[in-house]
Amino acid sequence: MSDAHEYPLLSGIDDPSHLRELPASRLPALAVELRQFVLQSVAQSGGHLAAGLGTVELTIALHYAFDTPHDRLVWDVGHQCYPHKVLTGRRRLLSTIRQRGGLAGFPKREESEYDTFGVGHSSTSISAALGMSLAASLLGVKRRTVAIIGDGGMTAGEAFEALNHAGDVKADLLVVLNDNEMSISENVGALSSYLTRLLSGRGYASLRDGGKRVLRHMPPIHELARRAEEHMKGMLVPSTLFEELGFEYYGPIDGHDLPTLVKTLQNLGQQHGPRLLHVVTRKGKGYKPAEDNPIRYHGVSTFDPKQGLVSKTASSTPSYTEVFGQWLCDMAAQDRRLVGITPAMREGSGMVKFAETYPSRYYDVGIAEQHSVTVAAGMACEGAKPVVAIYSTFLQRGYDQVVHDVALQKLPVLFAIDRAGLVGPDGPTHAGSYDLSYLRCLPDMAIMAPADENECRQMLYTGFLHDGPAAVRYPRGKGPGVPVTNEMEALPFGKGEIRREGKRLALLAFGSMLAPALEVAEKLDMTVANMRFVKPLDEELILDLAQRHELLVTLEENVVAGGAGGGVSELLAEHGLAGKVRHIGLPDCPIEHGSREEMLADAGLDAEVYWPV
Repeated sequence: MSDAHEYPLLSGIDDPSHLRELPASRLPALAVELRQFVLQSVAQSGGHLAAGLGTVELTIALHYAFDTPHDRLVWDVGHQCYPHKVLTGRRRLLSTIRQRGGLAGFPKREESEYDTFGVGHSSTSISAALGMSLAASLLGVKRRTVAIIGDGGMTAGEAFEALNHAGDVKADLLVVLNDNEMSISENVGALSSYLTRLLSGRGYASLRDGGKRVLRHMPPIHELARRAEEHMKGMLVPSTLFEELGFEYYGPIDGHDLPTLVKTLQNLGQQHGPRLLHVVTRKGKGYKPAEDNPIRYHGVSTFDPKQGLVSKTASSTPSYTEVFGQWLCDMAAQDRRLVGITPAMREGSGMVKFAETYPSRYYDVGIAEQHSVTVAAGMACEGAKPVVAIYSTFLQRGYDQVVHDVALQKLPVLFAIDRAGLVGPDGPTHAGSYDLSYLRCLPDMAIMAPADENECRQMLYTGFLHDGPAAVRYPRGKGPGVPVTNEMEALPFGKGEIRREGKRLALLAFGSMLAPALEVAEKLDMTVANMRFVKPLDEELILDLAQRHELLVTLEENVVAGGAGGGVSELLAEHGLAGKVRHIGLPDCPIEHGSREEMLADAGLDAEVYWPV
């Protein structure tokens, strides 16, 4: 990409101090360049697109109005951070984003001083920014702190917990609510922008605060004035919910109107206490295909911007996600008690067809993983058969509810755990590295790991029939290509199978590790067992293999600590065979982003890596 010729303004910005040297009148032209640069770069590298295109003006305005990195910007989730990375000295590296050795797809503290907090999961920004603000106050450091959170992020309980705390302690904190829904577009316009600039200005703030001090000595008049203020603002702006939490509310304003954004942020930067600015943006702004279909352009592979994304030819081999989606519809047709629940991951979890076919039995609870688990528990109490479709990394957020509300009550909730193991370009924040460890310790929790697509379908059926909590965890993408049968048959509960007889060593493969185990075993003449169940373990099979082989080697796409191999060690130790097992799994450190294949190789979990056994 030629820099200075195509992007005359952007090419001169290597950090935000250069941005702040520009006259405000040049910022709209810069926004055009920045949006085009992000579009062209992501088209070549792949990555998250629509969110970043929608926050170009907001990103420019924030770095223009605040003295970053001394002032802190905390981005929520981080899908929208590409323009931020471009403006903070990483323009030339954007083409490497989410690739092995390249930029991370999310803000990352080790990568830049402008990435003030590492993110990836939703709804953490207000809590983190509040902590930074309180620490600055404690240490006597004068700095401004801003949290930028999307309207989707506001559906999570942590965001409201943070708002409640910030309002209570009257923290010096600005929250920018980036709303990219269109339901309030009628509130965006010249009058609303003018009022917000007016309300955010020093004149209004001084008048309001001074009036409150005077009227405080006359309680009846003070209460009348307070009610009048709320009434007037209530007629012109949305609900005063945030003000009830202790925040001064401003907005909504057009998040693509740079002059208004800059002036409003500059005004709010001079104020103190908890403030919330509500901006309205459009995902995919400036690129019509992404504006028309922001979900499809949320995360993209490489494409031609002139042509847009091209529909892929349907594969004869379904992904694990597609296997789950088809099973869910088939099972729902057989059992009217089935309900499907997802915490805002309908597309990612393969539930689109189910939602369309069975809308009264489909529940998207928003970014509320804790609630998704407990509402399922409540349904199970009354005879429904809930299936919670959730990514492994996001189930971590609902762990207390899995323990307290499901496992301890032995409720028949089925967890369909997608993206188990390494996930590729999204990196360690999204890797499902721990679910076997944090689920295996729970009483009465059945845990299954399919080795192929058809086994995944049969395990889902087995877990659905189980009278207690059950989890089926499967990796991202496709399996080895085993045909999926229409029939559903429950697997023998807690039983594995020997897939290859060999000599000396026996490989105990859990889930996705069966294919590479068979490949290695063919070369080295080893026995291979497809374990299928992590809990309950097939004790009879394990003890038989231990007696007939010199060594057992457990293989799992989960951290070794507390994982499936740990259960094998515990069993062998009980029978005086503790020295007959070795464990291979994910190491005790994060595996950095790259392709899934590269990450597996880095972890020593592919057939090409020498396994020291």
